[in-house]
Amino acid sequence: MPASTVRPEFDQVIQDIADYVLSDDVCASREAMETARYCWVDSIGCGLYALQYPACTRLLGPIVPGTELQGVGARVPGTAFELDPIRAAWNLGAMIRWLDFNDTWLAAEWGHPSDNLGAILALADYQSRTGARSLTMKDILVAMIKAHEIQGVIALENSFNRVGLDHVMLVRIASTAVTAQMLGCTRDEILNAISHAWLDGCSLRTYRHAPNTGSRKSWAAGDATSRGLFLAMTAQRGEMGYPTAITARGWGFQDVLFGGRELSFGQSLGTYVMENVLFKISFPAEFHAQTAVEAALTLHPQVVDRLDEIDRIVIETQQSANRIINKSGPLDNPADRDHCLQYMVAVPLIFGRLTANDYEDDIAADPRIDALRQKMECRENDRFTREYLEPDKRAIGNAIQVFFTDGSHTDNVVIDYPVGHRRRRAEGIPLLKEKFERYLRGGISEINASQVLAICMDQDTFESTSVDDMMSLLRVPSAV
Repeated sequence: MPASTVRPEFDQVIQDIADYVLSDDVCASREAMETARYCWVDSIGCGLYALQYPACTRLLGPIVPGTELQGVGARVPGTAFELDPIRAAWNLGAMIRWLDFNDTWLAAEWGHPSDNLGAILALADYQSRTGARSLTMKDILVAMIKAHEIQGVIALENSFNRVGLDHVMLVRIASTAVTAQMLGCTRDEILNAISHAWLDGCSLRTYRHAPNTGSRKSWAAGDATSRGLFLAMTAQRGEMGYPTAITARGWGFQDVLFGGRELSFGQSLGTYVMENVLFKISFPAEFHAQTAVEAALTLHPQVVDRLDEIDRIVIETQQSANRIINKSGPLDNPADRDHCLQYMVAVPLIFGRLTANDYEDDIAADPRIDALRQKMECRENDRFTREYLEPDKRAIGNAIQVFFTDGSHTDNVVIDYPVGHRRRRAEGIPLLKEKFERYLRGGISEINASQVLAICMDQDTFESTSVDDMMSLLRVPSAV
């Protein structure tokens, strides 16, 4: 039977996303708006911190040297770059993600929703500078809430990693939808744009896993958010869409890349994800290991003088961590080490810390790290796995116990919720502010840093600040 050429309605998922970004009610959640502000400051802090690492900075700036848009280009915080908004989105997205220190969302799929800030902030700055729109930081928060929600709700019940696809696909979809709305696209244009984001398919996760783990995982999100902005701007120019990009028999996303399964959605789009987002406050480490690192730091005083007496170290973790960061063998680069549970436990046991520098070659060369890794037994804890997926908990539990050659042992240190969890907000927010100030003062001038801090510490002041003023304060006069 010949295929029908009748173009159907857009897939319901595409329509739901488009209608959501066109809605105006996310501001009703004060918790979401306040959490979005903390998410913004944390993301910018992470981006500025990444500028200390040449592996990141060598990739920044325009693709062709000298092709900047002085006076009207989107500014890249902590640098003097003024770029077209798509390239600026790539720069900022890569900076935010580089050190694996920005916020996280864990469900059937994983990811980092603040990756979308690359496209959101770059476009907003470009629009403000060219006079297309006069935007405030409140507009940025609203866009962030929507991007978080789109990425996070898709991730709740749909595991793309199970079929080998990388979660940055969800960054591209969310960035496309939100920036299309920011551009003033009509509903039809937004539908077209979102369909293209699904048509793009997805990159493979292999750059996150042994034996191929590498630095692409640090810029993949910047690539995805900039691609989302490109698709939105293309749709704004009138490019047609593809109604059943997801569900088309034989050719759509579900049949080609998702094993023929239908996407599943257990809840509608609102403000849930931003309200429950996980902050990486204390350690630049893959989030499934955050509580393991905290447990290791707790044990450090008990083991630091007995490292040679350790017989074995037992780590209990969730199924997801056991599957993606339980590694043995050589670790070739920082990207490999910050996705190795054993490495992230060994360093704090030995040194009483875990920083971005601890993934570099000079620290990794310490023979005590691999010696401890070889003594570790990593296994799944059924309770940790179950509570990881329970919507009222979203726990990320880990437990560590150290056994010595004389038969003695430490307590079994069990931590269910990391300091960046919603259940520990009161404890975590002051630490998050300290983290932001530390990296802000290290990335821009003292005068500008003090002004930015004053703005960021008050919700009303922050929301009323213009994007142009904020980006002017974050700029530095000389290039990276």
